[in-house]
Amino acid sequence: MADLDHKELLKKVRRIQISTKHAVNDVFAGQYHSVFKGRGMEFDEVREYVPGDDIRSIDWNVTARTGTPHIKKFVEEREMTVMLVVDVSASHLFGSGKQMKRDLAAEVAAVLAFSAIRNNDRIGLILFAEEVEKYIPPKKGTRHVLRLVREMLTHQPQGKGTNAAPALDYLNHVSTRKNVTFLISDFMFSDEYEKLLKITARRHDLINVIIGDKHEIAWPGIGVVHWRDAETGEQILVDTSSRQARKTLGIEQTRRAGQIDEMHRKAGIDTIRLFAGEPYEKEFIKFFRQRASRR
Repeated sequence: MADLDHKELLKKVRRIQISTKHAVNDVFAGQYHSVFKGRGMEFDEVREYVPGDDIRSIDWNVTARTGTPHIKKFVEEREMTVMLVVDVSASHLFGSGKQMKRDLAAEVAAVLAFSAIRNNDRIGLILFAEEVEKYIPPKKGTRHVLRLVREMLTHQPQGKGTNAAPALDYLNHVSTRKNVTFLISDFMFSDEYEKLLKITARRHDLINVIIGDKHEIAWPGIGVVHWRDAETGEQILVDTSSRQARKTLGIEQTRRAGQIDEMHRKAGIDTIRLFAGEPYEKEFIKFFRQRASRR
């Protein structure tokens, strides 16, 4: 993907723009705004109390100083900042079907980015592997989103492994105000990650999008496979014709997925689980509905 020439890149960016248009216009339309609007309030003014005002809004300091009841007036923030924190590690170069995990991550990030600018929000990007590799500050506009898509498609990661902890730490330093953050990864986790996950969840509205491939859980019986871990370089032979071997691999992957889900649940973080080559719209609709029901 890093070797795309200019024409191929333009075609791929255009293809993603077209393929995400339906989701942005038809599937996400309205739902994105209704779920995320009013995520924060900003101070507008202090004015005298009039009958009908909420007494909980009374500013007691100003009231005591002037001798006349005053209230604090707040307005809904006019714009929101959305951050995409996207894993570009080597494990995302896996795909058992027509789509690699990295392609799905780029497409999902594009859908979220186009939804954000349609809602007049600012959108920023952090790419990470073992460390943060690129940061693009939040801005508005279609040209900006297309730049983010190009960066995701062409970025050549320096690290092979996955470590989201430095990315979350970086996010917390560059984003001083609360934002909505989508962390898109296949999630290799550590004690450091779990600690920063909780810190980030307190500061921002953090949503984790887990990118996977169904054959990572249900291996097909295709004989002896030379399996190489893209991140560690470890190589083993796996006899997938053995039902027991496939079962063992599936159990391990299911156990790991359960650990990740439990960690996120304890931190109060919503999780969206997607698979390469599979439609993702239904999972986002389900997420939006769950969010809306809790408001």
